[in-house]
Amino acid sequence: MTCFLIFSIYSWGKEGLAKVDLLTILGTALALAMDAFAVATAVAAGLPDWTARHTFRLAWHFGLFQAMMPIIGWFGGSALLPFMAAIDHWVAFTLLALLGLRMIWQARHPKDPSQDFDPTRGWSLVILSVATSIDAFAVGVSLGLIAISIWIPSLIIGLVTLVVTYLGTRVGRRAGHYLGQWAERIGGVVLIGIGTRILLQHLMGIE
Repeated sequence: MTCFLIFSIYSWGKEGLAKVDLLTILGTALALAMDAFAVATAVAAGLPDWTARHTFRLAWHFGLFQAMMPIIGWFGGSALLPFMAAIDHWVAFTLLALLGLRMIWQARHPKDPSQDFDPTRGWSLVILSVATSIDAFAVGVSLGLIAISIWIPSLIIGLVTLVVTYLGTRVGRRAGHYLGQWAERIGGVVLIGIGTRILLQHLMGIE
């Protein structure tokens, strides 16, 4: 879906249009935000003591990174694209799989609640933010190649991701309420599944 939208933007620009309509930008933003939604749902389901601060940290950082990646791609992406295209899926898979395994391990080895693993803090939050926003880099590259201003699209992409992430946390909290003590384990498995799907999409050309 994301690759199709990127191709559509690029093809449209080559025909001489200097702008992309709002519907295309929103469609691209929603496609990019789907991984953030799934990860937010898994993380929210797996943390027992979820608060508004968890929601804010996750939504803010996912939205921020999703907005920043197209800008990075727009300014310097043409030189980095071959390198990024070769490793981005492996990076996303590795990061999500490691965090998923840590959530599963945490669930199987409970300890002092004050030391519980919290994916919405520190490097874990940065890792999740990067893993869910890598595809947005290619969107920035595409817009840069056809000389379309990046500022409005990146803002929309970031805001859509922020809202979608918030919705994901709401769904996750409801799921966590019903799943109980299994929620963290299932959340870890979901993160590994998301990483695996990203990897297979790139290796096998699945859209």
